[in-house]
This record gives sequence, C-alpha cells and structure tokens, in this order.
Amino acid sequence: MIKVTVWNEFLHEHIHNEVKAVYPDGIHEALKAGIGTDGFEVATATLDQPEHGLTEAKLANTDVLVWWGHMGHDKVDDAIVERVHARVMEGMGLVVLHSGHFSKIFKKLMGTGCDLKWREANEKERIWTVNPAHPIAAGLPEQFVLDHEEMYGEHFDIPAPDELVFVSWFEGGEVFRSGCTWFRGQGKVFYFRPGHETFPTYYNPNVLQVIRNGVRWAAPSGAAKPVRGNHQPLEVIKSK
Repeated sequence: MIKVTVWNEFLHEHIHNEVKAVYPDGIHEALKAGIGTDGFEVATATLDQPEHGLTEAKLANTDVLVWWGHMGHDKVDDAIVERVHARVMEGMGLVVLHSGHFSKIFKKLMGTGCDLKWREANEKERIWTVNPAHPIAAGLPEQFVLDHEEMYGEHFDIPAPDELVFVSWFEGGEVFRSGCTWFRGQGKVFYFRPGHETFPTYYNPNVLQVIRNGVRWAAPSGAAKPVRGNHQPLEVIKSK
C-alpha cells in the first residue's frame, strides 16, 4: 500500500459559496475519494491543523504528499516547508496540483519564481499526452478535454522538466507545460496543472487517473540511502 497524504489549505471552501457548492467537504476529500483505496492508504491534512497537519510523525508515515494551495501560500510556516523539503530529499514523493505552483515548497524545490500567465474565462482546455510511454500516462488517451478551466500559459518560470508528460492548449490560444516531473535528492516531484477551485475538475476520470498514476510514480523507490562525506575505501589502496 502506498501511504498518501492529501494536503489542502481548505480556505476557499469556507469563504466562497461557489467553491463550497463544488467541493462541499473540501478539495482534499474529493481528491482522497478520487485516488481511492486500490493500492492506496489515503489521509488528509489542512492548513488550520496544528503544524498544518504535517507533523514529523505524519510525514514519516507518508510515501507521497499531494499538495493543493492557492490563497494561503504565505500562511504556511517556513519550518513546515523545511520539514517537507527534507522528506522529499530523503525520498518522499510530492505531487503538486494547479495553483500549488506558487507554494513555498514547490518554489524551494524548483529554485525559480514559478510565475506564469493566467486568465479566468471558463474556457476549454485540451490536454495532450506528449510522452505516452511514461508511467504517468498509463491508461490515458492521446488527448482529453476539460470543458471549463482556468487558463495557465507560458512562459512558466520553472527549470526544464526532467520529463514532460502533458502539454495543454487553451481555447484562447495559449499553451502550457501541464505535466512535468523532476528528481530532487532521492525524491520525485510531479506537477499537474488542472484543478481550479470553482470547477469540478477533480471529479473528471482522466484527471483522477493522472493523479493516481502520478502518486504511483512518485512513491519511494526503496533504494538504499546514499552515504556522503569522508569515506573509507572499499578496496585496498596499493601505495605507488
């Protein structure tokens, strides 16, 4: 079983009725249900909990952390960001969704500003699978459409992805690198673009398939922890 923690700031759902109508129990609960129990053990955590629900014990028991944030990026304590970062470097996977591109943890892992173009116009998004052999693309069609989404457009200020899996086209003409992976330390990071809070994106079967695949891909590999620093020779060094 892959142990997953879905983190959501859980602010929009309390403030905006339009969001609460789509996700009455919170985006985190919709994602938990969408990821399901077939090979996953899913827990949730939210911003308002002690230590944002990301205690050392909780993270130690997490294989993959799924992150959704938007209006509360600055409310995330820097000490918790450092804690999550350390766990990613140790091998915990991180799946960052939609506006999580501006989260402290994603920007720290990327080392860039992570800015982009955006527009809310309820427009169509067509997501193209550009790396069909990648495990995150398993079971996905060549392309699929979200009838209503927020537009994100290039240039996306990120380091070049280690792997590009999906590219989006929007009705207004923009394109966006919408499914990207990176390796950081022993950990793996997957960013997936869709998920504006006023649209029922996290009920879409293709979107949920991508997230499930992303969680499986990002799960720890089980490789031995590298040993660094001054090191004794493994073989006898013959003097010259």
